[in-house]
Amino acid sequence: MIPPGFVQELLSRVDLVELIGRQVQLKKTGANYVGLCPFHGEKSPSFTVSPSKQFYHCFGCGANGDAIRFLTEQHGLGFVEAVKELAQQVGLTVPEDEADPRRKELAAQQREREATLADVLARAAAHYRKQLKASPRAIDYLKGRGLSGEIAARFALGYAPDGWRGLASVYPRYDDPLLVEAGLVIVQGEDGPEQKRYDRFRDRIMFPIRNVKGEVIAFGARVLDKGEPKYLNSPETPLFVKGRELYGLFEARSALRDSGYVLVTEGYMDVVALAQLGLPHAVATLGTACTAEHVAKLLRFTDQVVFAFDGDAAGRRAAARALEAALPHATDTRAFRFLFLPPEHDPDSFVREHGREAFEQAVAQAVPLSQQLLELAAQDCDLASVEGRARMLAQAKPLWNALPEGALRLQLLAELARRGALPLEELTALWQAHPAGRGAPRAPAPAPAEPGVDRPAPGFNRPRGAARRSGGRVAPRQREDRVLQMLLAHAEWWDQLSPQAHDLLHGLPAPHGALVAWLERELHEHGPRPWAALRVALEQEPLAEEARAALPGDEPGEETLADLERAVEALHLKEVQAELEALAMDLPVDPAQREQHMARIRELTALSQELRKRVMASS
Repeated sequence: MIPPGFVQELLSRVDLVELIGRQVQLKKTGANYVGLCPFHGEKSPSFTVSPSKQFYHCFGCGANGDAIRFLTEQHGLGFVEAVKELAQQVGLTVPEDEADPRRKELAAQQREREATLADVLARAAAHYRKQLKASPRAIDYLKGRGLSGEIAARFALGYAPDGWRGLASVYPRYDDPLLVEAGLVIVQGEDGPEQKRYDRFRDRIMFPIRNVKGEVIAFGARVLDKGEPKYLNSPETPLFVKGRELYGLFEARSALRDSGYVLVTEGYMDVVALAQLGLPHAVATLGTACTAEHVAKLLRFTDQVVFAFDGDAAGRRAAARALEAALPHATDTRAFRFLFLPPEHDPDSFVREHGREAFEQAVAQAVPLSQQLLELAAQDCDLASVEGRARMLAQAKPLWNALPEGALRLQLLAELARRGALPLEELTALWQAHPAGRGAPRAPAPAPAEPGVDRPAPGFNRPRGAARRSGGRVAPRQREDRVLQMLLAHAEWWDQLSPQAHDLLHGLPAPHGALVAWLERELHEHGPRPWAALRVALEQEPLAEEARAALPGDEPGEETLADLERAVEALHLKEVQAELEALAMDLPVDPAQREQHMARIRELTALSQELRKRVMASS
């Protein structure tokens, strides 16, 4: 790990204006410089670089950060790569932190492992492209779908022949464990003569899934004729997590700036076909619902997102999940819209039947986020009745609370009050009294410091043991605060927690859950970074003020991974006990439902006892 002190020294020596000015034409305006934002398409400059603060900020898309963040987001470099690049430019040598050689060794092994897997997948992609050129049947299939050789080459399409061990001729060892880890080969049975190995992808058109750097990290595959499953993706690997990646984003980057928006579809065939039809700014999720991480990644390239769905019930459900993912990012300068196509069409078929202009007109008339929120809140509600309006407001509250502060949030509150037949003041007072999300009204700011007394920036330099104050008394630190403090101070521990622990932490109420999501995005894009570097990135985030009690201090702590795991177990126990209490207060009258209810209580009671034993044994 790079020592935090070196990172701060490096940033103090870099001329951010000169660094960004190599790619962005900057013009001096007062104390700052302005130019067109490199992270999203715009016609009027909203991108500002401050030479005194060594910080950039875009008022259009919200992109902000220091020199390290600029290199990681603009060039796809990892954190260590960006530091080394900057150090070389200013003539510094990057020192190695010898405090924990084991951690250093593990990090090096992880990087080497990922690079090796990327090489394995790149070799497979080259093999599949070669096989496509040699298969008239596969070529005829793509031509039948209206795809040209140019588009097939742009997306590096390939073909996996119909054979059980086609990759055996590609690699020196077909029994290499890396082929299984990369998701290319399936193994059945235990080690020995009875064990079977065979290719995962057979007789399928291959769609390489590439990260923003252009590296192949997985594959999507489609059958040529009839067969199940029609579409097949690589399993999740150290390189590939479905909830984080978008098919076609690498290929669409320049087109997003030209078009001004990104079109999010549900299949990679839609992406390729739309590119063929002159709409190269489409991407697709990979067999999973759109996530907040997907949205955050898209907003690095554009400030307008259009989700395209079928108009049937399944499409409406997918739109609801996309809305929930978009809400935390819906600032006043961003636009999210929802396009519902006729049930008989997907984007590809709609454009072929009605033309590109008709499709672009449909996009222009797509449902805005505000209307989608109002419609989802009113679902199954009779707004002609008092009960229906109350239910509508109850359903709207968590959606509204997910919005960041701004004019959109205020206008939606007024509209919800009107539809709920409540005075705006009463609805505001009701929701302020029971806040439910990260957008909830914040506590009053602390009183100004007495003259001559310096007040530290909120949360960022507080001693590790300090807690929030309320009414002049020190409030006890929450378990959630302690967990987040350990994770931020030791970000590399995140990958050592179980998937169940990840789900638990993501589900924490605001601001802790939002902070967990932010940390995971940082880890995915930059890898584990020391708290000094994370702090720089977090200082400009809206959630930093809300989460100040969960931020580490500057003094190093003595926690271990076992401490973190024990604290997560305690949070799990707390969650189970809360569900038990809720179930005990709401016993159904119906005998069948009551039996299911009691079975759940018994299950949770046993889990609670087991968790309590583990927590007590490790304390």
